[in-house]
Amino acid sequence: MTDPKPEAAAPTPSDFIRDIVAQHVAERRYGQIVTRFPPEPNGYLHIGHAKSICLNFGIARENAGRCNLRMDDTNPTKEEVEYVQGIREDLDWLIAGWADNVLGLKPDGTRDPYYASDYFGALYDFAVALIQKGKAYVDDLSPKETEEYRGAPDKPGRDSPYRQRPIAESLDLFARMKAGEFPDAARSLRAKIDMAAPNLWLRDPLLYRIRHASHHQTGDAWCIYPLYDFAHCLSDYLEGITHSICTLEFEVHRPLYDWILENLELPRALPHQYEFAKLIPNYTVVSKRKLLQIVNEKFVSGWDDPRMPTLSGLRRRGIPATALRKFVIGVGVTKYESVTDIALFEHAVREELNLTAPRRLAVLKPLKLVLTNLAPGEAVDGRAIDNPQAEDPTARPFPLTREVYIDRDDFAEIPPPKYFRLKPGGEVRLKYACIIRCDEVVKDAAGQVTELRCTADLTTRHGEPNAAKKVKGTIHWVGADHSFNAEVRLYDRLFTVAEPDADGNFLQHVNPHSLEVVTAKLESSLQGAGPGRCFQFERLGYFTVDRDAGAGGGAVFNRTITLKDTWAKAPGHP
Repeated sequence: MTDPKPEAAAPTPSDFIRDIVAQHVAERRYGQIVTRFPPEPNGYLHIGHAKSICLNFGIARENAGRCNLRMDDTNPTKEEVEYVQGIREDLDWLIAGWADNVLGLKPDGTRDPYYASDYFGALYDFAVALIQKGKAYVDDLSPKETEEYRGAPDKPGRDSPYRQRPIAESLDLFARMKAGEFPDAARSLRAKIDMAAPNLWLRDPLLYRIRHASHHQTGDAWCIYPLYDFAHCLSDYLEGITHSICTLEFEVHRPLYDWILENLELPRALPHQYEFAKLIPNYTVVSKRKLLQIVNEKFVSGWDDPRMPTLSGLRRRGIPATALRKFVIGVGVTKYESVTDIALFEHAVREELNLTAPRRLAVLKPLKLVLTNLAPGEAVDGRAIDNPQAEDPTARPFPLTREVYIDRDDFAEIPPPKYFRLKPGGEVRLKYACIIRCDEVVKDAAGQVTELRCTADLTTRHGEPNAAKKVKGTIHWVGADHSFNAEVRLYDRLFTVAEPDADGNFLQHVNPHSLEVVTAKLESSLQGAGPGRCFQFERLGYFTVDRDAGAGGGAVFNRTITLKDTWAKAPGHP
C-alpha cells in the first residue's frame, strides 16, 4: 500500500472555538497552539469521535501547532491493549495525508501515543501536594455512603465525618493506600471543596480510588488510580496543552478542572477547557456501552462489522477517510445539541466515491441469457468505460459472448405498467454492447425461470449503422466466459428508526435486513483486487473488497453504499 498523497488545502472552517484560538494567536498568548485527543481505551472509536479528531487536529493543522493522541487509561478494569491498538489504527487512517504532520511526538521522538499512565508518579505527587495544602483528605466512607452524603441538585450534601481528618493522618493513609494495605473501596482520596456547592462535581469529588487490578501499561506497579477529572487536567498541563477541547457533557466538570490546577499553584501557564456539541447521527447509536452490547449479543460480527458506526467498521465497509472528514467538518461546531441526518454523511460518501471509484459490472442475482444468433465460443469486441468522472477516462475490453448473465430483477415475465426492462418480446440495450430482444423463456419443472433466449442486434453496437436506435431500458450484464463467482455482502443501516434509543429499547429496532449475502457474478477484471479497493458496480452501488476470503479463497465484496438514498422513499420515512 502506497502512502497517501498530501491532501489539497480546503477552506478553513469557522466556528466559535476557532474564533477563540484565532484571537489567542493574534494576541501571541501562546508560543504554539497545542491540542489533544484523549480517548479512553475501553472500546473502539466511532463516528462521533471523528468530529473531535477533526476539530482538535484541524485546529493544530490550521495554526502550525500540534495535537497529542493521549490514552485516558485511568480505569484498568475496563481497558484493553486491543482497544489501544484499534484507536491508533483508526486515528492514523483518519488523519493520514491530512494532519499526520501535526501529531504530537513523544519526548523520545516516536509516534507512540501519550498515556495518562505516563504521569501516574507525577499525579500522585500532585495529590500529596493537595493534602499538604489541606485541599484533599482520605475518606473512609463506602461508595454507597459517599453517594448518599453527596445530596441532590436541590439539596446540599453533608460533610463526611472524615473531612477534618488531620493532614498528617491523610498523608500517612494515602501512602498506605499506595502501598496496597487496604482492599478495594475501603478508602478514597477526595478534594475538600464545598459540600453545599450548586455544582455537584464540586462536592468533595473523588480524586483517587483503590483498585487492585493489573494495568495494561504499568502492570502491578499501582493499586490506586486517579479519577478522570484529576488526571485529565493535570495531563493537559504536563503536556503543555493550550486548548483542551471536549464535548458538552464536560461543561459542568470545568469548574473542577480549573479548581485543581489553580489550587496547585503551578508555575507555567494553565490550559483552559472549551466545550462543543457532540455529533449524534440518526439511525445510529454512539454510546460505547451500547455498541459493546450490540457486539456481545451477536447482532453484528464484531467492532469492525461494516454495519457498526465505529471507524474500524466504516473503514472496512469502504468509507473513504476524506468523505468522513468532509462530513464531520461540514456539520460544524456549536454549543447546541442536535441530531444530524445520516443522509448528509451518505451524500458525502457518494460524492467522493463518484469521483474516485472505477466502474465495473456485476450481477448480484444472476439469470442466464443466451444470445442465439452468436455461435458458441464467439466473442464480439466491446469496451467499457472505467470512470467517466475521471480527468482522463480510460476503457477496458468487454467482449459480448453467446452466454451472459443479467440480474434477475431486470426481467419480468408479467411486467407491471411502465416497465422498461426486459420482458417476453421486449427489447433492452445491454450496456456497452447492443440491443437484444427476448424471444423465449425457459423454466424448470417447478416453473422457475432458468434461462432467457434472446437475439442480439449487432447493428446497434457503437459505431454500427443502427447505433442510435432508441429503447427505453438499459441493463447491466457480464459474460459467462469473462466473469467469476464472488460473495457479496449487501449491508444496510443497522436500525430501522431514526432515533433507535428514544424509547430506551434500541435493540428492538435493529434492522433484520441489515445484511444479505448473495453469490454474484463479477466481471473478470475484478479478480485479484486487493482488500480495501473500492469500485462502483454500475447501476448497483459502491462495493469494497473485504479482507475475508470466500468459499475456496474467492473474493468477498462489501456494499459500501447504494447509488441513491433508498431510505428516502421507504415507508414511514419523513
